[in-house]
Amino acid sequence: MKQLKFVSDDVRQKEFAAAVRTNVNDYFKRTGVSTKGNFFLVTQTVANLLAYLGTFVLILTVPMSPWLALPLSVLMGFGMAGIGMCVMHDAVHGSYSTSAGLNKLMGGTMYLLGSNVFNWKVQHNLMHHAYTNIEGYDEDIAAKGPIRLSEFTPWKKIHRRQHIHAFFFYGLMTISKLTNDFKQLALYNKEGITQRHHINPTWEYVKMLVVKGGYLFAFIGLPVILTPFTWWQVLIGFFIMHWTAGCILSTVFQMAHVVEGAKQFKPDADGVIAAEWAVHELRTTSDFARGNALLNWYIGGLNFQIEHHLFPNICHVHYREIAPIVERTAKEFGFVYNLKPSFSAAFHSHVNRLRQLGEGGQGQGPTPVVMATPVAGHA
Repeated sequence: MKQLKFVSDDVRQKEFAAAVRTNVNDYFKRTGVSTKGNFFLVTQTVANLLAYLGTFVLILTVPMSPWLALPLSVLMGFGMAGIGMCVMHDAVHGSYSTSAGLNKLMGGTMYLLGSNVFNWKVQHNLMHHAYTNIEGYDEDIAAKGPIRLSEFTPWKKIHRRQHIHAFFFYGLMTISKLTNDFKQLALYNKEGITQRHHINPTWEYVKMLVVKGGYLFAFIGLPVILTPFTWWQVLIGFFIMHWTAGCILSTVFQMAHVVEGAKQFKPDADGVIAAEWAVHELRTTSDFARGNALLNWYIGGLNFQIEHHLFPNICHVHYREIAPIVERTAKEFGFVYNLKPSFSAAFHSHVNRLRQLGEGGQGQGPTPVVMATPVAGHA
């Protein structure tokens, strides 16, 4: 895969990148606050692990009817998604703690979801963060069967009603990774990514088989062995848990990048994106519902995606404080800061964008309010 370059002749783009970094760093110097996690993060970790694993132990040990086990499976799905958003996500970015060992341990909660840490690092940390919303590089907007998330993906008739059916398929995200991880690792090996990161692909395949086999035995085999539920009842509960988690994770992720005002790009023949990287992140990312305390707690700051993309090594618990700094700096340099005021506004914007893409359109939707005089050449 060709390496991309972010190049701009606009001096103010370079100045913005330097200024936003300086302003955010000054905040932490002034307050003396660590950029890593705090007690707030501990509450998220404990609550989501209890919702996921604690509820699972309850199902295994307490006699109950299938009708009671179903809502508990939904609760496990919420806990599963919460672990992904609040615990694993920060840890794999190295922002959970100052301790590399604790980051590795908390990042390993990915295995509790039946998935693979290395694949996530490549897909999310290396590709999505470096090449946000860039066709052919960011897998988050790649073609996904009946869902068209990129304006550069060929349009098909099946996309026409995707603003309705997309959310069902979003729910298949985590359960599909149980098998897709193998295909994904094969692709990364073919492209030389495993070699560049000193990963032995044979060992990684073996680890995948062991982890996924143990995961399936624990979450399907143990309920069949230890509870009175039939095998098909267990499979229904397993599917409901995964569908709940997958729908939450996919929807939250897409509400930050596939919304009105979030641009999508395709590199030129020389592999160049005509923007400084920091400005590119502003153009392709959106914040939403910054004042919603419950949402901030549950989704691990993923509604502060602008801040997360500019500062992935800062724990999400600090995004609420640094967001006004980033917003103010963007305004000073004349760049759009794409903010949806509420969860419902962001959700409706995502649905509208799905509808546009489902109609074969390439339009970006209504342009957000520009907070200052636009910089010359700013798209």
